[in-house]
Amino acid sequence: MESTAELIERLYSKDNKVAYQALQMLETESEKSNTVYKFFDVFAEMIDNSNSYIRTRGIILISVNAKWDTENKIDEIIDDYLKHILDEKPITARRCIKALPSIARYKSDLVECIREALMKANVAIYGDSMRTLVYKDISSSLKEIK
Repeated sequence: MESTAELIERLYSKDNKVAYQALQMLETESEKSNTVYKFFDVFAEMIDNSNSYIRTRGIILISVNAKWDTENKIDEIIDDYLKHILDEKPITARRCIKALPSIARYKSDLVECIREALMKANVAIYGDSMRTLVYKDISSSLKEIK
């Protein structure tokens, strides 16, 4: 098996299948240990990438590593993270919204700002078909975040 550093590198692959496999392996490892959390700063950089696939991977990896965030790194980047609730790409926005309950579960100090960002989100920026889906995702995440 590849090292964690090699998997992180593969997240940037132009071959989305390769990058997605690396993402899945890193998610699985993140469920079991804090090994992947050591690369948090890379994930924080990823959410500002011009490529929406890379942004999405960063969003997911930040959320699955929330339980290991003893250094409160998520607290430091939460404003940048929450901007992706209304990402220019609705698919990225949806992944962000769906990831927020995981962050809220482990970062109780961020629950209020997460809920507020979700409630303020104006989904009118998206076309009709995506607007409905994003709105449903927001409603679902708000229900899950107590």
